Amino acid sequence: MARPITLFTGQWADLPFEEVCRLASEWGYDGLEIACWGDHFEVDKALADESYVARKRAVLDEHGLKVWAISNHLVGQAVCDHPIDERHKAILPERVWGDGEPEGVRRRAAEEMKDTARAAAKLGVDTVVGFTGSSIWHTVAMFPPTPPDMIDRGYADFADRWNPILDVFDEVGVRFALEVHPTEIAYDYHTTVRALEAIGHRPAFGLNWDPSHMVWQEIDPVGFLLDFADRIYHVDCKDAKVRCGDGRRGRLSSHLPWADPRRGWDFVSTGHGDVPWEDCFRALNAIGYTGPISIEWEDAGMDRLIGAPEALQFVRRLAAIEPPARSFDAAFGD
Repeated sequence: MARPITLFTGQWADLPFEEVCRLASEWGYDGLEIACWGDHFEVDKALADESYVARKRAVLDEHGLKVWAISNHLVGQAVCDHPIDERHKAILPERVWGDGEPEGVRRRAAEEMKDTARAAAKLGVDTVVGFTGSSIWHTVAMFPPTPPDMIDRGYADFADRWNPILDVFDEVGVRFALEVHPTEIAYDYHTTVRALEAIGHRPAFGLNWDPSHMVWQEIDPVGFLLDFADRIYHVDCKDAKVRCGDGRRGRLSSHLPWADPRRGWDFVSTGHGDVPWEDCFRALNAIGYTGPISIEWEDAGMDRLIGAPEALQFVRRLAAIEPPARSFDAAFGD
């Protein structure tokens, strides 16, 4: 069950694409999960310039790398979000932000996600990883009191905005993998169930499994894999370290910056946190997941030039765990 191990380029978009390819190749990665920002993969250029995709492919080939997925988290976030504000302006392409009028931003973001599916098809990949945004995330504290019909409207809004996008995904033979994540329409177990119900469990919509967002919420990442086995379209390996329990550090982390020791948890490089990685890889084997394993470096306390190659070696050892060809107790019956 040899699965390719890729590097997600989202946290490397300050570097030119060719430089990231060089680094990933030197470290021994099999390929990239390419982010649709920086110069790594530009959706508009991929559709407008007939030579664009070929040039990207040539750079990958030069460095012996492949690609199985692209990611457009930043634009996807704006499809459903409320409010739309300066945070979105900072992450969106100017063509999507436009004049900043919220509903216009949402509509343009939706069109860009449709184009992302078309661009993915041109690149020859069948999975787009990303975010959906959410019109009801701001109600998560449930005060002022949140009436149930307001939550209902949030899931209906998600379905209304994403079904037309998923129609295009279906047309071009590409799937969308939502990264289950706070601020999204699905951020934990039960909201994932509800999001899948909202879009009628259509095959175009699945999940990107990233356990780092689960452990600090006390969601079992292994049980999540087993329960949503048919919807795991992509895997990101990122870790988190929880440090609550001293009576001061809480899970909401007090608006403190990453790596501040007063935080209740932090993202850390893969293998340095609380994700039960061996159990997770055994679960991936159990559900028959054969897709890419993508390493996402996010660690405010470890340089990425250290974290990325170290994480690759850590994951390679785990990925080598495979079920035996013969049961260990079969010999007892011989």
